[in-house]
Amino acid sequence: MAFAMHINMERCTGCNNCVVACPVNALELCTIDPATTDKIYQVQNGKAVSLDVKMELCAGCGVCVEACPYSVIRLVSSQVSQAKAEEGDH
Repeated sequence: MAFAMHINMERCTGCNNCVVACPVNALELCTIDPATTDKIYQVQNGKAVSLDVKMELCAGCGVCVEACPYSVIRLVSSQVSQAKAEEGDH
């Protein structure tokens, strides 16, 4: 995999634009029931709790990034992620 997906769930409003835009259905927006940890397909208090990414389906095309009006999704090269991880080890 040549990229990593970073999602800022603090700013996600649950608008669902990314899920609808994804051409391979790799995204799923849901909330998590705290009692059972089951997925609930609604947004709580205007906020999404979880944006699941099926990385085995994701092609890294960036359509979700473009579809998000709040810029909460970023695709980052795995080489950049690897370099940052190695810097943290020092």
